[in-house]
Amino acid sequence: AGKSNLVDALATMKYVVTHSTDHLAELPVTPFLLDSDCEDNETMLEVLCVAEGVRYQYGFRATRHRVTDEWLFAWPRGRLQVWFERTEKTWNFGSKLTGDKKVWQRATRPNSLYLSTAVSLNSEQLRPVYDWFEQKLKVTDAQGWSNLYSMSWCRDERKREIVDFLNVADFGISDIRVVEEEYHPSQIRKDMNPDLKQYMEKSTGKKSPKLRLSHNTGKNAPNELQLEDESDGTQRFFALAGPWLDSMKNGNVIVFDELHASLHPVLVRFLTDQFHNPRLNASGAQLVFTTHDTSILNQDAFRRDQIWFCERSEKQETRLFRLTDFSPRKGLENLERSYLTGRYGALPFVEQRF
Repeated sequence: AGKSNLVDALATMKYVVTHSTDHLAELPVTPFLLDSDCEDNETMLEVLCVAEGVRYQYGFRATRHRVTDEWLFAWPRGRLQVWFERTEKTWNFGSKLTGDKKVWQRATRPNSLYLSTAVSLNSEQLRPVYDWFEQKLKVTDAQGWSNLYSMSWCRDERKREIVDFLNVADFGISDIRVVEEEYHPSQIRKDMNPDLKQYMEKSTGKKSPKLRLSHNTGKNAPNELQLEDESDGTQRFFALAGPWLDSMKNGNVIVFDELHASLHPVLVRFLTDQFHNPRLNASGAQLVFTTHDTSILNQDAFRRDQIWFCERSEKQETRLFRLTDFSPRKGLENLERSYLTGRYGALPFVEQRF
């Protein structure tokens, strides 16, 4: 019903902010494809975030070829300040925004963001907002992260954190090694993905890092498996370990599409519980995720205001609404049962034709 589009929107906003000064030929915004009348409409993206203790509201409207609106509001010490508002024809700078505002304005191209341009020209006041997108917002799609981030942790003293994280989730892994191996022509199969095959052909004779995971089996020496020989759940959990631990440590916002994929519901609950534990989440990290796993709909796991639903309208649009719109009884209502019986909507309608 459009849950992945919400994740895509955040990923797109992050990309535009961090690449706006790269002279992009087109902005990577996509109009609503199921309505031809929307083909030339602007896409609006906006977030409310907290950076270095200050609340911000930042957003923009854009087509593939131009930015039509952009705005930034701040609440230092809890009071609203308008820092800048921009349209195609007008610019408004608030008195609290300091620096070479007019110079940054002249340097901002029609298809680039003022925020990104100003930061590239040394605006320290705007940098916390830019850094929130670049450093704090971590977004992944349903495929999850690659192994490279977690693998980098396994090359230094942080490896123990990865191993401990996997063991807390009961994967039975006692150690991890990173081994440099050479690509060999015998590894290249005819049925390989063409891009991977081409990459391996170019890399023949070069060294590539491989992971070895040790398992204690009760014998004298532990047995090692290559990561690709592990279960899908182990591979997915390993890939998210590095970004997850980094986010918990540094107070990031981690956005995960289909968190439940290849993971047992108990592991999903283990991950979400960490964000509610003030001892483990002392830096105030935030988790935003989509899921089809209804077992997580539990008032012991989430506050009612933390649960949102996506539903497709007759026009094929996505409608996002929150659980609190239905006033479920606090601590009493069985959320999973109520959802599955249709009380909240956002259910697929399956016709019994076969």
